[in-house]
Amino acid sequence: MLRLRSCILTRLLSSPSSTSPISPLHRLLSAAAAAADPSPAFAVEQYLVDTCGLTRPQALKASAKLSHLKSPSKPDAVLAFLAGLGLSSADVAAAVAGDPQLLCADVDKTLTPVVAGLTAHGISRTEVARLVSLGRIIFRCRSIVSNLPYYLSLFGSYENLQQLLKQSPELLGCSLEKVVKPNVAFLRECGLGDCILSKVHLSTPRILSTNPERLPAMVACAEGLGVPRGSPMFRHVLYAVAIVGEDKINAKVDYLKRTFRWSDAEVGIVACKTPQLLSRSKDTLQRLSEFFISEVGLEPADIAHRSVALTYSLESRLKPRYYTVKFLKKNGLVKSFPSYYTIFHMTDKVFVERYICPHKEAAPHLYEDYVAACKGEVSTRFLSA
Repeated sequence: MLRLRSCILTRLLSSPSSTSPISPLHRLLSAAAAAADPSPAFAVEQYLVDTCGLTRPQALKASAKLSHLKSPSKPDAVLAFLAGLGLSSADVAAAVAGDPQLLCADVDKTLTPVVAGLTAHGISRTEVARLVSLGRIIFRCRSIVSNLPYYLSLFGSYENLQQLLKQSPELLGCSLEKVVKPNVAFLRECGLGDCILSKVHLSTPRILSTNPERLPAMVACAEGLGVPRGSPMFRHVLYAVAIVGEDKINAKVDYLKRTFRWSDAEVGIVACKTPQLLSRSKDTLQRLSEFFISEVGLEPADIAHRSVALTYSLESRLKPRYYTVKFLKKNGLVKSFPSYYTIFHMTDKVFVERYICPHKEAAPHLYEDYVAACKGEVSTRFLSA
């Protein structure tokens, strides 16, 4: 019985979607049910693998949330609905893996009204299908429909809204009256409305969904780091505060000061230029400090003023380029270099063309060693340079 359902669903999910999301598949599943004896026990994990396309580890994890299911009737109806909506097999697998309880949703009372409501607001069925494939519980919340017009007016277009939903689709399920609207009002009262809302950014949902009682403290904390409200980077600082927490941000600032030997003023400069460092782990910051100060030998004050270099990958960008430059210097292949900051900042293509390609004959293994270093495998030629 399970194999028969799986075959039917798989064929429908891989075929062009029909105009009705459920009727063709309902008829087939009803016929299958009538033609076969019911299984004595519903094997949820196997169903997730055979019918939904999940991997075995995904199915094992998802099945824990579906242990109450005694039959495939409701999941079958949901999969039929998703097939009619136009989701591919891969999309269905992604949706179910991300939100296993989607298979328990009521098609008539929840899913159909949600899709109808979204399309009534001008969202195409293709866009709805894309939203479902994100695999978030928001699609099972009918508040998504009533909240949508407000967000469309707030962000100007569905394209802008969709950028946010890819990262934080839960935003659509937040209470407008108790959370989002009070936060928007506060930001505008503070003169931060344009700063936070004018450009769609990853930080926006986190800030808008914050407890309204916490937001004033977050703004005050961000200002306390020396970043003015009118700065384009203020949103990023506010985002870092939202992640780290106002109560822990001072401890992180103290850690930066100790680790990089920065003054209060230099930490303020870093917060303005690269606020994302405030949300980096202590281990990452420690390794960056050891590399820039102890290994490369750069001055803490210079690092603070050029802190963008700290945002690059240590293993796949900073160290491989440093090893390459050291090798070229030791072997006398290049007479002069720009600053390390310039070398770290240039694109990989420019770096290779400028500092590796010209030395193919003198150092035939240089490119090979550089590529290996980018993967974390440092050659003895680099280590001995």
